[in-house]
Amino acid sequence: MSSRPLQTSENLPNSAHTAVDVVLDTAYQNITAAKWSELFASARKSNLTEFIADMFAGKHINLSEDRPALHSALRNLSKTPVLLDGQDVMHDVTNVWHRIEMLCNKWVGVTDVIHIGIGGSDFGPRLAIEALAHVPGIESREMRMHFLANIDTAELARILDRAQPNSTRVIIVSKSFTTLETTMNAKAVVAWLKASGCTKGQINKSLFAVTANVPAAKEFGIEEDHIFPFWDWVGGRYSVWSAVGLPIALQYGFKTFEEFLGGAHAMDLHFKNAPLEENLPVIMALTLLHQQQEHDIKAYAAIPYADALDWFPKWLQQLDMESNGKSIGRDGKPVKHSSPVVFGSAGSNAQHSYFQLFHQGKEVIPIDFIAIRKPMSDRPEALAHHRILLSNCLAQAQALAHGKTAENPNDVYPGKRPSNLLLLPELNAFYLGALLALYENRTASLGALWNINSFDQPGVEYGKVLAKPIEKALVSGSDHISPTDSIDDVTAARINFLNS
Repeated sequence: MSSRPLQTSENLPNSAHTAVDVVLDTAYQNITAAKWSELFASARKSNLTEFIADMFAGKHINLSEDRPALHSALRNLSKTPVLLDGQDVMHDVTNVWHRIEMLCNKWVGVTDVIHIGIGGSDFGPRLAIEALAHVPGIESREMRMHFLANIDTAELARILDRAQPNSTRVIIVSKSFTTLETTMNAKAVVAWLKASGCTKGQINKSLFAVTANVPAAKEFGIEEDHIFPFWDWVGGRYSVWSAVGLPIALQYGFKTFEEFLGGAHAMDLHFKNAPLEENLPVIMALTLLHQQQEHDIKAYAAIPYADALDWFPKWLQQLDMESNGKSIGRDGKPVKHSSPVVFGSAGSNAQHSYFQLFHQGKEVIPIDFIAIRKPMSDRPEALAHHRILLSNCLAQAQALAHGKTAENPNDVYPGKRPSNLLLLPELNAFYLGALLALYENRTASLGALWNINSFDQPGVEYGKVLAKPIEKALVSGSDHISPTDSIDDVTAARINFLNS
């Protein structure tokens, strides 16, 4: 599997832009040349060019936490120095690459890997493992990769029923190493190993961690040379490029992991260096901003016409809504726009689910159609099936754009429903990396345009705080819980019902 970009056609429409051979066509956004000029002028007024430069320079653009957002350094295969407060971080990043490669070479006889993490510690590697499994001819290490995220024991039970304890390895991924779901699931897996007859030495050999809190991982019982670090300048949802992406290398080999990083790095260089008018992440950000300004949109959809990318919208939901789902800006004042609701699933399945709403619903919902030029299998019928897949993708975009008139009101399609078309030459590790980095950089651009800090997530914490006294009340078993400062009357009644 080569990481070298394929040559895309030079016969692109005027509405199309290309970077790293990924094509973006905005023809159906209904944006005039004059409006594009206004949008780019607005981007410059928002200091977007300076923001991009500051991000790659390691400046503390995460203002609330006084940190940089340097996830781009994790895929900086050129090893160009990246300075954090005057110190080059690439030495530490390169050291982790070497350790990942060494571990790939050492693991033999492993039948199962249980990757334990949630949120940003789960979505990225899970998406990559699922997507790359569809690449024709990809080398696999012939091990089963299991992802354990939910605290619901149904997921735990399903994995442990399949895994072979004596040949299982466990990767515990938590930036803080205090995430409740992750630590409880990790303890449950260790208990399963013990109950299955594994010795203390075998368990120690089986446990690995990826964390920014090395002391906590060691206290859990993980040997120091089994701990892979990542750093507080990496947000969890931007961390698949770090050792959080270890499953990619273990499953498909370190070379594939390098290609994944390489595609992202190539897109980063484009984002960093291209003028705004040619910059794919910026153009995508401006199309969404325009639709907010014109239609006050509340949602948008990402529809990949590739079964391999069915997990992509789930990954994107966290990226966009955790990054930019905020009502207060970097200056502490209310913002006019922030992240819409993000949803989607693989086309053409999605057409038979919720496309009715796209075509004839009251809401205008922009869509990113994502398509791949090459079929995703080497079956004899692959080309014929792929042509139908592509024809559906193109037809849906056209129908949404132009609509249809009819005497029967039920047969009227209003049209003027905006969409982008993203076209990848093929789906492999390189282009998957480029796609994810494209959206990461688009999300950061939107944050800058909206004056939102895309790199913190304070709203995630409040529910966790309230869960503690509720759990304590559930543990008590009492059905006479009274409202308190942290348990309101509705929740108290619900606890009493559950405990009765």
